[in-house]
Amino acid sequence: MSSSDDGGYVHDPSAFDEDGTRQEEAGDDDWVDDPAHPATADREFDWRGWVLVGVIFFAFIVAPVAIVLWPPGVSYLFALLILPLVPAVLLAVTAVWATTRP
Repeated sequence: MSSSDDGGYVHDPSAFDEDGTRQEEAGDDDWVDDPAHPATADREFDWRGWVLVGVIFFAFIVAPVAIVLWPPGVSYLFALLILPLVPAVLLAVTAVWATTRP
């Protein structure tokens, strides 16, 4: 016996809107039946990618060199905790920004 023969409720997540109300069969879900191939999407390595490469260079080259060359008179707490935190947060934010498209 299949789920369509039992006459009971079968949950279908695509039958609901974002706010949880049931949507009627409008036929606007064609992309679900025939989705676009990812290769057809406009995903070029543009200026966003180069910004991400620059931030990666900063996070993996410039920041560690700055930590190593930090003057000994300054607190090591700052040099070993705060200084690595800045490129890590910058890299995380830039990576999310560069990989999401409007």
